[in-house]
Amino acid sequence: MRKLAEALGVKAMSLYNHIANRDDLIDGIVDGVVSEIDLPKLDADWKTAMRRRAISAHAVLLRHPWATMPLVSRVNVGPAMLRYVDSTLGCLKEAGFSFEMADHAWNAIDSHVYGFTLQELNFPVEASDYSETAADYLPQIPAEQYPYMNQLAQRVIQGDYDGLHAFEFGLDLILDGLDRLLK
Repeated sequence: MRKLAEALGVKAMSLYNHIANRDDLIDGIVDGVVSEIDLPKLDADWKTAMRRRAISAHAVLLRHPWATMPLVSRVNVGPAMLRYVDSTLGCLKEAGFSFEMADHAWNAIDSHVYGFTLQELNFPVEASDYSETAADYLPQIPAEQYPYMNQLAQRVIQGDYDGLHAFEFGLDLILDGLDRLLK
């Protein structure tokens, strides 16, 4: 709080006229990040709306790399989060999901968004270095012991496959599965 006050050019104690404590500050900032995510429209095709929402959430969290952890590890009940969840539940409910299935559906989608985002933000290899890294690690994955990993690494090294993980691939699997449940 002292560092924030210093950056704002105020006394630390004056911050407490606006926020209760550090947790309150973090909650407010996280809620601000959530407010940047596109909300699903109740009258839109649910799959299109959920896909747009998930892609937007992923992009917003990549712009704010620090925000995913407090988003998934805290109770977030700010107005932006409440609108986000309510519009999501509403879109799914209006599409024909029961409240229980709507709850499971948005949690499955968000688990993919948050998990994929955290992995992307923390993956130790840059995409441009995949081929070189695969070549460096190839001696540790001998074909006789790990035939499938070795073959995949060979494809990345040769440029036949880029090895990049696709956010929308997993998202589409989830949405298609939910669509089958709805039907």
